[in-house]
Amino acid sequence: MSRSSCPRHVTTHRRLAWLTLAGVLLPSIAQAELPTYELSIRDGHFTPSQLEVPAGQRFKIVLKNIGQGPAEFESTPLRVEKVLSPGVTTFVVIHPLRPGHYPFFDEFNPQLPEGGILAE
Repeated sequence: MSRSSCPRHVTTHRRLAWLTLAGVLLPSIAQAELPTYELSIRDGHFTPSQLEVPAGQRFKIVLKNIGQGPAEFESTPLRVEKVLSPGVTTFVVIHPLRPGHYPFFDEFNPQLPEGGILAE
């Protein structure tokens, strides 16, 4: 059966199936391609204390609270705030940054030194 002889509803269903498949696969492919950096928080201390990232590119930070109490990854210039219970792993996606230094800290331990993201 040639394509021109297929009933119109079959062609429409095929097109809809392809669009649905593309809608499911493309976001997961795009998410998988993000550069990813790991940041551990233990009782207010960040490891590593500084992340070096390329400027102008979205990226993901995987946050792990390996401490005994709650932790909070917070950055005022990045407008990001994430609270983690002990043992929790989560992530944040950061929009493309201009070159510069972007501090972050644990609001539960404000007396400790802050960390930073250096976008180059």
